[in-house]
Amino acid sequence: ASRATARSSSTVRLRRRPGKNRLWYNGGTMKTLIRNAHAISPGVDLKRASVVIEKGRIRSVTTDAVPKTGFDTVVDARGKYLVPGFIDVHLHGACGHDVCDATPEAIAAIASAKLAEGCTSFLPTTLTVANRTLKAAARAVAAYRRDERFAKVVGIHLEGPFINPACCGAQNPAFVRRPSIREVLGISAISPVKLVSFAPEMKGGAAFAAACRDNGIVPSCGHTGATFAQFLPAYDAGLRHLTHFCNQMTKLHHREIGMVGAGFLLDDLNTEVICDRIHLCDDMLRLVFWKRDLAHVQMITDSLRCSHCPDGYEFEMGGLKVALKNGEARLVEGGNLAGSTLWMNQGLRNLVEVTGLPLKDLIRVTGWNQAIELGLGSSLGKVEKGYVADLAILDPQTFDVCAVFVDGEQRI
Repeated sequence: ASRATARSSSTVRLRRRPGKNRLWYNGGTMKTLIRNAHAISPGVDLKRASVVIEKGRIRSVTTDAVPKTGFDTVVDARGKYLVPGFIDVHLHGACGHDVCDATPEAIAAIASAKLAEGCTSFLPTTLTVANRTLKAAARAVAAYRRDERFAKVVGIHLEGPFINPACCGAQNPAFVRRPSIREVLGISAISPVKLVSFAPEMKGGAAFAAACRDNGIVPSCGHTGATFAQFLPAYDAGLRHLTHFCNQMTKLHHREIGMVGAGFLLDDLNTEVICDRIHLCDDMLRLVFWKRDLAHVQMITDSLRCSHCPDGYEFEMGGLKVALKNGEARLVEGGNLAGSTLWMNQGLRNLVEVTGLPLKDLIRVTGWNQAIELGLGSSLGKVEKGYVADLAILDPQTFDVCAVFVDGEQRI
């Protein structure tokens, strides 16, 4: 599968003739013109577009000719796709690092890897581990946020520890505990928590969902054995998010629709989808993207520390041994899928190939939907006047990343 060509280990400043997939960068940060772009934004498909960026925001998007004078930076996109920077709300690691390593160096390495995928914002995602580890991870995230050199951190995603022990998947059952808003707020006081994945059938699940909403945190149903009836109290309390749809949740049955059935029945559920063609087969991806309202679908990677690493890489995840073989990360004991090695740009390419839907429709699942749910939909996720200039330029054939802009600054 095609990977982004940009290096994930450092910020790139081009001051020489670029290679095949590189774009010319003249330096400067104040006022930028991106010309000859094929701009793709939710509901928008503009060829030969010019985008003017000033002070970190998009000032205009036009197909009219824009003089090249008066700019600090002029980038010729050469007809390549210009898309909103991706927002990944569920990822654990990359390049041999995990969020729960709990070091600023780990968060920076992950942020650099995400940037190379065209990802401009992300939610570092934790595992089901001890509270002290979660707090240490939050301190590491807070340290990185003081100098965000690569992709930006919007907040933390706690995946667990409040999950169903029978639905752990690759999470460690030894650390599972009951939902506690006090624990969540203690972590959030260190670095803001924006999303919590938990099993709503656990004791106090509905009250926990309501408490999350009251504190500006998105509650999500994940690693759950809930029946549809068990799920409804949390839904009535404001839960509107499903973690990695179809994976580690109750399956669809004609006498009990479970969480998979809930995802198809309730239109306003925001469903995360791992688009690596492994966690969901092509037919399931087509079913999801053809039958669900795309305004409530969010592409995620659920990437692990083995993402951006070669086959054969072995590691531990929450105390459980995992091995990467044939591009699949699985527990050594039991063989459960442990997450993915997916890159965001690769996931978009997969969706184009599998669903056949227009790119202007698919692009919303890579960022704008996530931004809306996080309260950022008026500033992130579109190539549109007034929006933050978080942008990626992609090769239209391979979806390789050719350039990335964060707050209007070209970082790749």
